[in-house]
Amino acid sequence: MTAHFKQDGPVESNRLDGMKQGVIGKALPRVEGLAKVTGTAPYAAEYQAANMAEGVLVTATITRGTVSSIDTQSVLAMPGVLAVIQDSRMTTRAAQGTAGQAPQQEPQTVSYWGQPIALVVAETFEQARDAAKQLTITYDAEEGAPLDPQAVESEAKEGQTVNQGDLAHAMAEAAHSVDVTIDTEGHASAAMEPHAAIAQWEGDKLTLYASLQMLNYNIAELADALGIEEEDVRLRAPYVGGGFGSKLGISEEAVAAAIAAKQLDRPVRVVMSRQQVFQCIMRRSETHQRLRLACDDDGRLTGFGHDALVSNLPGEAFAEPVLQSSHFLYGGDNRSLSLNVARIHRMTAGSVRAPGEAVGMPALEVAMDQLAEEAGIDPVELRLRNIPERNPEEDLPFSSHKLAECLRQGAEAFGWDSGPRTPRQHKEGEWWIGTGMASAARVHNVSEAKVRVSLIADGTALVRTDMTDIGTGTYTILAQIVGEMLGLPVDKVMVELGDTQNPRGPGSGGSWGAASIGSAAFMACHALRKTLAERVGTSEEELSLKDGIANSGPSLVELLDGKELSELGHYEPGDIADDYTASGFGAFFAQVRVNRFTGEARVDRMLGAFGFGRVLNAKTARSQCLGGITWSIGAALTESLMFDPNDGHLVNCDLAEYHMPVHRDIGEVEVLMVEERDPVASPIQAKGIGELGMCGGAAAIANAIYNACGARLHHFPMTPDRILAALPD
Repeated sequence: MTAHFKQDGPVESNRLDGMKQGVIGKALPRVEGLAKVTGTAPYAAEYQAANMAEGVLVTATITRGTVSSIDTQSVLAMPGVLAVIQDSRMTTRAAQGTAGQAPQQEPQTVSYWGQPIALVVAETFEQARDAAKQLTITYDAEEGAPLDPQAVESEAKEGQTVNQGDLAHAMAEAAHSVDVTIDTEGHASAAMEPHAAIAQWEGDKLTLYASLQMLNYNIAELADALGIEEEDVRLRAPYVGGGFGSKLGISEEAVAAAIAAKQLDRPVRVVMSRQQVFQCIMRRSETHQRLRLACDDDGRLTGFGHDALVSNLPGEAFAEPVLQSSHFLYGGDNRSLSLNVARIHRMTAGSVRAPGEAVGMPALEVAMDQLAEEAGIDPVELRLRNIPERNPEEDLPFSSHKLAECLRQGAEAFGWDSGPRTPRQHKEGEWWIGTGMASAARVHNVSEAKVRVSLIADGTALVRTDMTDIGTGTYTILAQIVGEMLGLPVDKVMVELGDTQNPRGPGSGGSWGAASIGSAAFMACHALRKTLAERVGTSEEELSLKDGIANSGPSLVELLDGKELSELGHYEPGDIADDYTASGFGAFFAQVRVNRFTGEARVDRMLGAFGFGRVLNAKTARSQCLGGITWSIGAALTESLMFDPNDGHLVNCDLAEYHMPVHRDIGEVEVLMVEERDPVASPIQAKGIGELGMCGGAAAIANAIYNACGARLHHFPMTPDRILAALPD
C-alpha cells in the first residue's frame, strides 16, 4: 500500500512530539559508524568482482579545439593493456544536480583543459596509468579561448533581475550608505572519497557501484548517456565518502566504466586521481559582487542593491545563485539585484558546498558591517532593525523566522560587546585581537521522496530507499524517525540505502534530504500505526507504542501474528511553496587574531547559532554545523582555485596545494541550536541544516579581522599578503 501526502498547506498536527519512544532529537551515534571506522563499509572502489580490469581516464592538454587523432597502437602493445576506449557516448562534464539527463558528450570536442577524452583499460591500475600517460594524441587547437570572466561580455541570468523603486535616489538621499565591490575565488568540493565507479554487465543489465549523491536522478543520466532504458540499470552507493555537490550528477568515470565493461565483456573499475577530480569535476564559480546599501538615521534600510558576476562553460544552464538570500534577508523598499554569467573555458561550474549563499552572504555581511560603522550602530542591532516582517520582494509571509533569536542568543553566549567598536583596541604581543559577526540564511527546500517501511514478524523494522548518506547521518535519523513512530529502539530498525532497486528518495543535496526522506518515512509509519491501532481496537491518536509494546498490552510480535506489514511512504511538495518563504536562519560570531608583522590571521573561537526547525539528531545536526563553520574558515582564509591565465588549467589541483582548513586552523567552536517547529517546512517540522552553517560565516571572520587590525578586506580568501596590503598606515 502507499501512504501519499502532498503538502499544500501547513501541517499543524505535529504527531512526532506525541510519540513515546523518546529517541527523536537525541544525540545518538551513527548506526553505521562502526562499519565505517572499522573499514567494513564498502565504498565505490572497494567492491570485488571476478576478472575486473582497471581503467584510467586520459585528459586533454588544450583549452579548446578538437582531437584530430589518438594513436592507440602506441600503447596497445604495452604490457597488460586491453583497450583504448574512444566512444562518442563518453561524457566530458559532470551532470548538474537534478539534471536527469546526460551531460555533454562527444569527447573529441574539447572545451577545457583537463577534459576527459579517452579511457585506457588494462589488467592492473599501474599498467593503465602508465599507458594513459604515454598515449599519443594530436589536437587541432583553437586559439583565444576566453578565460577571464571580467574580460568577456556577460549575459543576464533569467529570473534573477529585480528592480523595485529607485535605488540610485535612495543612495543619494540616504543618511548613511556603502557602495563596495567584493570578490570571491572559486572553490572545490574536495570530498575525501575520490570519484570512482565499477561497472558490471549481465547481458543487457548494468550494475554500477559508484560514489553518487542523487541516485534518483543519476540512473536517468547514466541510461541517457548510454542510450539504454532505466530499467536496465541498477546503481548502488550505500556509502559515500562526502560529496559537497561534486557527486550530485553522474560524472565521467561512471559512463566510461560502463562503456568499457560492455565492450570488454568483463567488469571495469575507473577511479579518478585526486588531480582529475579537481580538474574535471564541479568547481564553484568565482564571483565579482557589488553591494549598495542605504539607510536612514535610525539604521533602517531604504535601499538594497546586490549585483553579481559568475562564470560557466558555454552550454551550461547553472549559474552560482549568489542572490538567493539577498532577495529576502533584509528590508529596503528600493531594490536592485542582478546576476550575470560570463562564458569562459574553465571546467564546469556547479553546486559546491551551499551554492549561492556561501559566497553571496559573506559579501553582503561585510557590506552590512561597513554600514553599521558608517551609521554608528552596533552590527547586531543594525541587523535586528532590518529583519522584514514579510518577504520584501514577493510580499509573502515567512514560514518561521529565527534570525532575531539567533542574533540575541548568539551574542549573549559569545559575550558580544555592543559598545563602541574601534580597530586595534586589543593587542597581545605581536597579535591584534578583534571580534566580528554576521547573519546566516539558507533557503529551505524539499523534494519528492519515497521510502518503504516494513514491520517484520519478529518485531523489528526495515527501511528501504535509494536515498544516500554522504556522511550527513541519514542512516541514523531514518532509524530514529521510524523507531519513534513505531515504538522501537533504534537498534531494532534496519536501514538500507543507496540502491535503485529500492523506492526513489530525494537524493542528498541542497540540504533537502533529511526533511524530505524523513517526511516519507513519517507517512509510511503513520499508515502502519493506523493498521496497528485497528488491531488493538483504538485510534491512531490513542495508540501508544514503546519498546515494541502497544498501549501497555500486546507486543508488536503478537499484533503481526507472524506476518510482515509494509507501507510505502510517498511525500510530495505541493503548492505551499508558492505561499511562504521558507529558510533556515542563524548568526555567526568570531574572535580572530592578526599578526602585525606577517599578516597571518587565526580564528581563536567561533560560535554559530542556528534555527532550522526540529532537531532530528542533536549529534549529527551539531556535526553538520561544525562542518559548515569549518567551511567558513576555509572560505575566509585559505580556499582558492587558481587557474593559469594562459591556458586555463587548474594550478593547485590537489589537497597539498588547495588549502583546506586542518585541525590547527580551527580554534574553539561552539554551536547553539535554536530549535523550533515549522509546520510549513515539512510534515516532521524540520528544515535543512547541512549548508546553513557555511552561509555568512566567512564575513564574521572578515569583520573580526577589520576590528582587530583595521584592514578592511574585499577579496576572499583573506591571505596574509592581502591583509598586509590592506593594513592602514
